[in-house]
Amino acid sequence: MWQCLIIEDDHENARYIASGFERLGHSAVVCHDGEEGMQRATQQQWDVIILDRMLPNNIDGLSILEAMRQAGKKTPVLVLSALAALDERVKGLKAGGDDYLTKPFAFSELTARAEALVRRSRAVPSLRDLKVGDLTLDLLRRRATRAGKVIALQPREFKLLAYFMMHADQLVTRTMLLQSVWEYNFDPQTNVIDVQVSRLRNKIDAGFDFPLIHTVRGSGYIFSAKDVVTVATMSA
Repeated sequence: MWQCLIIEDDHENARYIASGFERLGHSAVVCHDGEEGMQRATQQQWDVIILDRMLPNNIDGLSILEAMRQAGKKTPVLVLSALAALDERVKGLKAGGDDYLTKPFAFSELTARAEALVRRSRAVPSLRDLKVGDLTLDLLRRRATRAGKVIALQPREFKLLAYFMMHADQLVTRTMLLQSVWEYNFDPQTNVIDVQVSRLRNKIDAGFDFPLIHTVRGSGYIFSAKDVVTVATMSA
């Protein structure tokens, strides 16, 4: 789950982005002018910021970016702007932006770019093993074991399991899986996710004391070693 700040003076556009992120299980806060945006961006903690270039109240997006970086804020920032010329994109990146997307935009691309920024900011370079309950995934040797039993995984199953374990105890939506595991920025309208999750379940859950993959009807999945009641409460 992300904590996202959207600084955008176009109310309809901001509402569209915020509601889309919230449907994916993230938290979004919107502000419509440079003054409030400056305050929130420099004084609060966020996982990612979506920042418009042109804002009211005499404070533009580049000023907010520069103030953040001068204050030592490393929050990933995706600049979203109608200023599409090459020199404008360069200005946005030089001011401290991590990515630059021009308007009009596709929400699927915005989401994919934001997710990539969050993923990179959360990455732990020295990470080797992931562990949830009695399941361990060795990322270097590409080996999974549960309760001491080695589990053979196909490449896609390994990638899917790694994503689940990196997001343990969080709601993982179908859109998140399509974008991060299958690298689709659109819904192919197939049951590929259901088939792959079912195969993974048969390998890591069948025959063990408790399940790790929990389906949240109508929303996605939660990968957790906690009991079903706790997981249901977390996803509510």
